[in-house]
Amino acid sequence: MIERATLGGLEFEYDTERGNIRMAGNPAIFIWTESTLTGLISGLQRMVGTDRFRLALHGGGRDGVEGDWAYISQFPSFEAGFAALVEVAATFGWGRWELVSLDRKARRAVLRVHHHWETNIQKVLGVSWGASYLGGKFAGIFQRHFEVSQCWAEQVASVTSGDAYDEFVVTPSEASLEDRIEHMLATDDATRADLAVALERVRKEVDERAETERQLLEKLSLIAQQEEAIRALATPIIEVWEGVLSLPLIGAVDGRRAADTMGRLLEAIIQKKARHTIIDLTGVEFIDTATAEHLLRLVMAAELLGARCIITGIRPSIAQTMVSIGIDLSKLTTRASLRDGLVYCIDQARTGGR
Repeated sequence: MIERATLGGLEFEYDTERGNIRMAGNPAIFIWTESTLTGLISGLQRMVGTDRFRLALHGGGRDGVEGDWAYISQFPSFEAGFAALVEVAATFGWGRWELVSLDRKARRAVLRVHHHWETNIQKVLGVSWGASYLGGKFAGIFQRHFEVSQCWAEQVASVTSGDAYDEFVVTPSEASLEDRIEHMLATDDATRADLAVALERVRKEVDERAETERQLLEKLSLIAQQEEAIRALATPIIEVWEGVLSLPLIGAVDGRRAADTMGRLLEAIIQKKARHTIIDLTGVEFIDTATAEHLLRLVMAAELLGARCIITGIRPSIAQTMVSIGIDLSKLTTRASLRDGLVYCIDQARTGGR
């Protein structure tokens, strides 16, 4: 259900089902000035400080005049449009505005305001901040009227300071709102203290992250060392006789371990100038097809470096796997045990054979 009423020439619509109000066709709310609005404004002031609070309100008022200027522009002159806006503002509870003087040539306007909501809030709180939001609104309106890049509304009288009204002088300004904020940040002791605290907090966070990163790198380095030690223990390469290396394999031998073993063994063959390498499979119970192929490539690579490979300790299941993939065991040098393999290598070294 929609209920309608006209006040001050403006139509108010109340949607009872949704709980919404529209004034002159625009969404609006009613709010208690001396309780709800006062609590909202005072909370913001306590959070940011009075100086920043004033600048924030001035900027908010300046940036919120698009609708006001569009309304003024409907009339044949600025004075007529502003006078009409005065009536709208009074209807909406913004107090009574008065354009005291307007000098277009000098680009200077003087305005007075009676019973504005910012003043009422400050009376309740017992403070005197000035009507910064309304000042920003005047600055935004006359910035467009004077056709300049920026204006500033200087409050020269204030009800909360004992004057009969709030009065503003609006003129073009070389310093923008952003310039004023930057200047305040550079000169305000409280602001500098806030920045110092923030910077110190950032510095501590950076230091903590750097320390955490250092600890992680140390842990990663330790893990890498442990993995290297585990790989060395898993594939120990032992020089059991002059020119004879022994590589006992124990446990499961997957593709990754086989590839790692190949690299370590070939490096050891070069370093030790080995002529024989015994690959002992006594401790290996099972290998798959891929691992058997890796083992064959390991034998071939070692022999390309001049080291004859002797395979010892082949279990029946491993032999079956090698035969199933087409490896001719008769072409490999094999012995039943590591001892037999070592005896073979020693005999070969003594007789000068390979």
